[in-house]
Amino acid sequence: MSVPSSPAAPSSSTSRGRRALAVTVGEPAGIGPEIAIRAAWALRHQANCVLLGDAAFLAMIAADIDPDIRVAALSLQALRNGGLPRFGPERLCVIDVPLAAHVVPGVLNKENGRAVLATLDAAIAGVQAGCFDAIVTAPLQKSTINDAGVAFSGHTEYFAERTGTRQVVMMLAGQPRAVVADAPGDAGQRSAAAPPLRVALATTHLPLKDVAAALTQDGLARILDILDHDLKSKFGIAAPVILVTGLNPHAGEGGYLGREEIDVIAPAIAAAQARGIAARGPYPADTLFQPRYLREADCVLAMYHDQGLPVLKYATFGSGVNITLGLPLIRTSVDHGTALDLAARGLGLADAASMEAAIVAALRMVEASGAA
Repeated sequence: MSVPSSPAAPSSSTSRGRRALAVTVGEPAGIGPEIAIRAAWALRHQANCVLLGDAAFLAMIAADIDPDIRVAALSLQALRNGGLPRFGPERLCVIDVPLAAHVVPGVLNKENGRAVLATLDAAIAGVQAGCFDAIVTAPLQKSTINDAGVAFSGHTEYFAERTGTRQVVMMLAGQPRAVVADAPGDAGQRSAAAPPLRVALATTHLPLKDVAAALTQDGLARILDILDHDLKSKFGIAAPVILVTGLNPHAGEGGYLGREEIDVIAPAIAAAQARGIAARGPYPADTLFQPRYLREADCVLAMYHDQGLPVLKYATFGSGVNITLGLPLIRTSVDHGTALDLAARGLGLADAASMEAAIVAALRMVEASGAA
């Protein structure tokens, strides 16, 4: 299939009406390419979502999704030249990052692992060159990249390394869904009254047995500083309130169920308060996630992955957004994985809601941060 290109002159992202977002399509054998195309096309009037991936492969998927989707391919040299052509919403732009091997949906191939990483590098370079205002990432498969011979623990850590950022914070956010209790099977509807739910993590991808040792006063201090700074600068919240969970059941029960709250978490909160940060806690995690508490909070800081994220993912029903804070750029992502099983069954089964939410979140963060 031929992919049209454009000779139009490059321009900075700020000279166009729509913000330019780099959208990496993730693991090619998963649902990432499909949801990236669907979300970018659905939101094409709100944002210029530039896809980063194999152009011929994406054009083929786009044609299967909707023959009206037009794909315009550019080489990586467009980013190196410091600009992108002016494209209107009638087509999707793709920065061509060729794959090394044929893609079989649902089947991982380590030969394509380095190409996936190349899309991340291109997105970062594009932001640094002023071509993109933010990065939105589709899910990738860590094992494929590791099998390709590259040590890789996740998007969050990779962006931190590539941008020279000492400390980053993983935060998931979404609009809670109000479930109708007397209507079995009803998926519910978004509650306009409920504030957005934001859950940040003090530790990320660690075995549970290692979490306690990973928590330090200095580490929590840096995390609280990042949360306070980015909630102000990237979300436009003038005086953010951060509720902090304990680590142990009942927040340690006064030391009888563990001393981390007394020795580490409470002192870190007190020190943050002394720096002018509105941090509160530590609170028992099993009672903190209630509307009466969350109504007063802009973010919850949980101590480990499966303490905070199950609540967030249940409340937002697959439309949550993964946000990396602390970076010198804006990066959002979906709240789910590659769904290889769905991809193997063909197009049309994947839900692009989280990808759309990630794009919208990135746009809002760009506007709130006053990015030029």
